Amino acid sequence: MNTTTTNESTNFSDIIKKSVMENFVSDISISKILITLGIAFVIALFIYLLYKRVFSGVLYSKSFNVSLIGMTMITATVIIAINSNLVLSLGMVGALSIVRFRTPIKDPTDLIFLFWAAAAGIVTGAGFYTLAVLSSVIIGLILFFFIKKATVDTPYLLVINCDNDSSEQEIHKTITSVVKRYNVKQKTVTPGNIELTLEVRLQDEEGRFVNQISEMHGVKNAVLISYNGDYVS
Repeated sequence: MNTTTTNESTNFSDIIKKSVMENFVSDISISKILITLGIAFVIALFIYLLYKRVFSGVLYSKSFNVSLIGMTMITATVIIAINSNLVLSLGMVGALSIVRFRTPIKDPTDLIFLFWAAAAGIVTGAGFYTLAVLSSVIIGLILFFFIKKATVDTPYLLVINCDNDSSEQEIHKTITSVVKRYNVKQKTVTPGNIELTLEVRLQDEEGRFVNQISEMHGVKNAVLISYNGDYVS
């Protein structure tokens, strides 16, 4: 009975050991490396073009977009190396665990593209080419639809300086009649001056009403600013 149990334990250990060792190939063929990096580059180029197409921020950063290509291919290279050697994989896990990235990401969309590039590199490097391509196409279509088509009305900031409360009331009446909707984002009151910051949605793409407001009695100046919906007072 004890002999049978020992044999079963040994067989189970051999199976686990064999399973682990079969997943690591010490010799990597040149063709596999080229195919993997080629597919990784195509996916990275797709991410690059999509990010450039859907970007809706203030300043487009080409260096950040190019870094997405580099991240995808470098990640794929690391995964190829990890798959080739068990000892190397353990060493890389330990080395990469101490890496800290301190570059601030202001736009959550940029963070999505960073994770997408890293995930695409991991999946491609692991050899799941079909999964990498199909998932990238599906993710790209979803992001394009929701980022590019989500905003129907372009928001604007309207900054107005006026003299007193009566002028402010007249401004509100005029704005109500010429825009779809608006809300007060900030109001600053100083002696002899009231500064209003309003988020407005125009009835059309024209901003001619700003001239009308500027000519109102008690209004010092009015400025219309296009922005992407993020505002910090």
